[in-house]
Amino acid sequence: MVVQKICCLGAGYVGGPTCSVIALKCPEIKVTVVDMSKERIAQWNSDKLPIYEPGLDDVVKACRGRNLFFSTDYTNAILEADLIFISVNTPTKTFGNGKGRAADLKYVEGAARMIAEIAQSNKIVVEKSTVPVRAAESILNILSANNKPGVSYQILSNPEFLAEGTAIEDLLHPDRVLIGGEDSPAGHAAVEELCGIYEHWISRKNILTTNTWSSELSKLAANAMLAQRISSINSLSAVCESTGADVSEVARAIGLDSRIGSKFLQASIAVFKRISSILFIFVNV
Repeated sequence: MVVQKICCLGAGYVGGPTCSVIALKCPEIKVTVVDMSKERIAQWNSDKLPIYEPGLDDVVKACRGRNLFFSTDYTNAILEADLIFISVNTPTKTFGNGKGRAADLKYVEGAARMIAEIAQSNKIVVEKSTVPVRAAESILNILSANNKPGVSYQILSNPEFLAEGTAIEDLLHPDRVLIGGEDSPAGHAAVEELCGIYEHWISRKNILTTNTWSSELSKLAANAMLAQRISSINSLSAVCESTGADVSEVARAIGLDSRIGSKFLQASIAVFKRISSILFIFVNV
């Protein structure tokens, strides 16, 4: 399969910017971002986008109407797509087993059911949402249970590593792109197809390929590691208040150690909200 058309289910913070950059860097590929919210799609098609990220307006304007489209017509988008990103919300469960702690995969599973119902040809399905480990297995089970004759699927994990305020820069110049897939000839072929898309602008040495479960867990582990750094510097800020030390000076001294680095060592009150959200996602495993 040579990917010529891409569909993204979910026009949110991850799906919109990611597919806009893909459209910019892969002008030969048609990229369609679909969402059930007519209001959100209308915003993506207007001069006032639903989210603000430096550089996003320019990217969208350069591609929209050429090879980048925003639509509520998910049926046609799924039918014609060779590769489908699932980039939907994974909120916390509000009832049942895991209430208040576990991730609710109802939107991810709903997207899988939609694909199974509509698809008439082979698809590469890529989970882009932040999900618990082995969520890809749940997607595959749904697709397999509703499989049509002659239609096959490959499920890949391609987690995002975007930070608010630098999302476009993170997409254009990522530290790494992580792609996980099944350890089989078909799985390897699907991984290579997704690698080929990113290789339009990212060096192959920065594209890491793993098995599906390693990819899913790596995303959660990275979130947890970052949370630990933030938690540590905030703990040190309390020590600084008691001892008369300056936490910014301590952070600078620590950050100059090449084994540690300076990122995520800025203590502040606002950081605690970030810690809670990062740890919360990791606990959902």
